[in-house]
Amino acid sequence: MSATTSSLPAPGAPVVEAAASSSILGQLKTTMSAWPAMLAIALLSLLLVGTIFAPWLGTVDPTLMDPAIRLKPMSAEHWLGTDAYGRDVYSRTLFGARVSLAVGLGAVVASLLVGLVLGILAGYFKAADTVIMRFLDGVMAIPGILLAIALVSLSGASLFTVLVAISIPEIPRVARMVRSVILSVRNEPYVEAAVSLGTRVPVLVLRHMLPNTYAPLIVQGTYIFAAAILTESVLSFLGAGIPPETPSWGNVMAEGRVYFQMLPGLILYPGLLLSLTVLSVNILGDALRDALDPRFSRRF
Repeated sequence: MSATTSSLPAPGAPVVEAAASSSILGQLKTTMSAWPAMLAIALLSLLLVGTIFAPWLGTVDPTLMDPAIRLKPMSAEHWLGTDAYGRDVYSRTLFGARVSLAVGLGAVVASLLVGLVLGILAGYFKAADTVIMRFLDGVMAIPGILLAIALVSLSGASLFTVLVAISIPEIPRVARMVRSVILSVRNEPYVEAAVSLGTRVPVLVLRHMLPNTYAPLIVQGTYIFAAAILTESVLSFLGAGIPPETPSWGNVMAEGRVYFQMLPGLILYPGLLLSLTVLSVNILGDALRDALDPRFSRRF
């Protein structure tokens, strides 16, 4: 009898977890095979390849200025023409993707890590809940753009400052989401069973609670990525973001807005690439949401 009992699955049901994982993978495969998701993945893959191989795909140095060829139209040497300083628009747009993707990825990592820690503390420890959430409510009360402009104005324009300025407004949203997940699972039978067995708090949180946050964090990360790219472009366009000498989509559009009627491509090309990138990330985020959360399951 004891041998039979010991061979039964322990609470937590690995067999059930394996079946659930298989179901999620199947739903993920089905959702990602839809044409909008596949198109979004293809566009993002091309963009990623372009950013990695930008030094070899670019025609000339994106920072090289040549006043003798300023504001030239498309040609065999300069595929998208030149800007007001004689710099190659194609190379600046291509290298600008590097900055935008770096800001988006950095904002995702920073906001998810900090928000995850604060959300776990607020959701598990009642004494810290009020303090953390009221502080985050105060941060959310400040418009993100104004907060970013203020931080950049105080610290100076740099990639790190822009990254911090973009990440701070996203942290409260991540923390509130993680807190809600922790509060919803802390009274589940498998968590109470682990507590009754004397499981230490770090192990309890990391092993039994944290896995429940993976799916919403992945989806939230895609939306943060898209929002960070847009915010960086807006800040650079307003002159409060990346330094002007550094190629970024916002800087390219900001420098070309004066000459828009003469050469609309100065804004059109980086703006089109920015729009396609944000649209692709949002489509990918919707597909992940549909696959990871059955409540939103639908077909394209």
